[in-house]
Amino acid sequence: MTSSLSPSCKSSFSLFYKRNKEANHPTMFRLARPLLASIAEYRPVYLDSQATACLDPRVLDKMLPLMTEQYGNPHSRTHVYGWNAEEAVEKSRAQVAKLINANPKEVFFTSGATESNNIAIKGVANFNKAKKNHLITLQTEHKCVLDSCRYLEMEGFEVTYLPVQKNGMVDLTLLESSIKPNTCLVSVMFAHNEIGVIQPLRDIGAICRKKKVFFHTDAAQGLGKVPIDVEKDNIDLMSMSSHKIYGPKGCGALYVRRRPRVRLRSPISGGGQERGIRSGTVAAPLVVGMGAACDVALREMDRDRAHCLALRTRLLEGLEKRLPHIVVNGDLENRLPGNLNVSFSCVEGESLMMGLKNIAVSSGSACTSASLEPSYVLRALGIDAENAHTSIRFGISRFTTQKEVDYTIEECSKVVERLRDMSPLWDLMQEGKTLADVQWR
Repeated sequence: MTSSLSPSCKSSFSLFYKRNKEANHPTMFRLARPLLASIAEYRPVYLDSQATACLDPRVLDKMLPLMTEQYGNPHSRTHVYGWNAEEAVEKSRAQVAKLINANPKEVFFTSGATESNNIAIKGVANFNKAKKNHLITLQTEHKCVLDSCRYLEMEGFEVTYLPVQKNGMVDLTLLESSIKPNTCLVSVMFAHNEIGVIQPLRDIGAICRKKKVFFHTDAAQGLGKVPIDVEKDNIDLMSMSSHKIYGPKGCGALYVRRRPRVRLRSPISGGGQERGIRSGTVAAPLVVGMGAACDVALREMDRDRAHCLALRTRLLEGLEKRLPHIVVNGDLENRLPGNLNVSFSCVEGESLMMGLKNIAVSSGSACTSASLEPSYVLRALGIDAENAHTSIRFGISRFTTQKEVDYTIEECSKVVERLRDMSPLWDLMQEGKTLADVQWR
């Protein structure tokens, strides 16, 4: 089956092709040609931008010279190839720092947010182990944060896993009362990867600063989509990821505050690159891509936010108009503009995704998508296992179009109605009953 490429990718590559043709860039002109040829191939509508986002053509534009012409090792200090690569890396460091209002010297490049989270959590904990061996996090954190905390528990640390409220927000009073004299770190995600809930970072940062406890946040999802200021928010450590903001995969960064100084013992050993925080050769093309993505995000954040919020509202209103008994998971106000996590009563999420053959969506985090267990995040919100299995996450990006959203409303409504017609649970719900009312023999 052949059809046109989804409008989002078509517009991206068309912009890429036109702009570089006009710039008379022969290398990029040749590279763009096969990309345009692939437009004839069929692609589903992409609504899974919390898993990863499309590489912005403007980002690719900045990366290509580092792959083809300026391919030196940024740590080689004896020739012009190394100098040029180092200069490009430092420019990108400044671009990342500018997006979060940090000093470039406080930004360290990593392979992604997972590595950044590991370095931040384990690094601070191990440096302070002798005097402070207690950490606080939320039950809804990303798996890499929870697994890092469980690892530290096996090393003798004490970890408090705080519950969240039904809307996914942290209880600030509970958080403050959980801080002990031996607490060294509080780790709370900025914006949630499944339900999109944005936590009150400034309030959390103020509590941690008052209690003289370091505050770490996983900002992979919120970076570049909603404003964040490490100074005003009193953030001491922050993990970032490139591919969530239309940059390349395999690159991320860790912000570490200099004043007051945060000291950590990095679990990564090697040649001492990135001032010993993350040893290993810096992937210059990926780093340049991340810097370019941050630069674009800073300039287009307001436009992106208005665009994604308008499409999210259109999607939710369209689904609610066509389908009864749907529930939005997580707070709808304090939320990423491009995230919508919805439960469809009496419809198994995996079956719904199988029915949406021409739409790429997910039932939760990409890191746990192979598991058949209901989302631990939704269970933490108090949602029972049955309804947790019915959730779908829609991720809207800067390249998503209104036409794609309208198509999604139509297709999703058809599939949900068909699956409900096949479900005896739906018949019970129509009669005002639940499984608890069934008399089993």
